[in-house]
Amino acid sequence: MKLKQIAVLIENSPGRLLEVTQALGDAGINLRALNLVDTGEFGILRLLVSDLAKTRRILMERHLPAIVDEVVAAEIEDKPGQLAALLKPLKNANVNVVYMYAFIGFSSGGAVMIFRFSDNDKAIEVLRKNGIKLIDAKRFGMLETE
Repeated sequence: MKLKQIAVLIENSPGRLLEVTQALGDAGINLRALNLVDTGEFGILRLLVSDLAKTRRILMERHLPAIVDEVVAAEIEDKPGQLAALLKPLKNANVNVVYMYAFIGFSSGGAVMIFRFSDNDKAIEVLRKNGIKLIDAKRFGMLETE
């Protein structure tokens, strides 16, 4: 249930985000989810994309440093208290949230939370035991090959 996410280091300057997203769009790559974090002169752009291998090639051609890591996506009801309910068993299992981002999700109307955990495998086990719906690459419209 882990998803492959690509993280790109981009200059924090006008047009740089446009350059990256336009290159991916021109190549027919669909952005399934994204998060951009400011770190001063640079930003970290985290992406879930429809085609990871193609995305990596495009970024390499443009000399943009990128890494691939794994994240976990969970769907919760879009109502108050649901994120806290998801986090409580993780705390009890001593699993740390390294970072996360969210969006209002699929046709079910739930909120989709994308997590990087200190231990993704343990987090998946805990979330499943607690009835949390995890989202796989197919549901996200992502190719699973790298």
